Amino acid sequence: MMYMHFCKHCNRIHILNGHKTDCPACNASLVELAISLQEFSNMNAGERAAYQSRCNDERQLTELSCVYRMGKYGKRGRKAQDNPTYK
Repeated sequence: MMYMHFCKHCNRIHILNGHKTDCPACNASLVELAISLQEFSNMNAGERAAYQSRCNDERQLTELSCVYRMGKYGKRGRKAQDNPTYK
């Protein structure tokens, strides 16, 4: 499945398959957005620009983001639980 992610470092919205944690452009950490691909693709250019500017605001980004709740059960999540310094 395709999921929407935002990179604060690149200031870009990425459409990536799966629940990714690292930006493909700069390897910084990503924030997964709660919006679906279909909702995003139905926006016009002005609405997409406004959505991206909302992502730039830290307070609004927390409202727009979601946490993948099953992530702690995956391979990366188990490693992070065993080793707190694991990225």
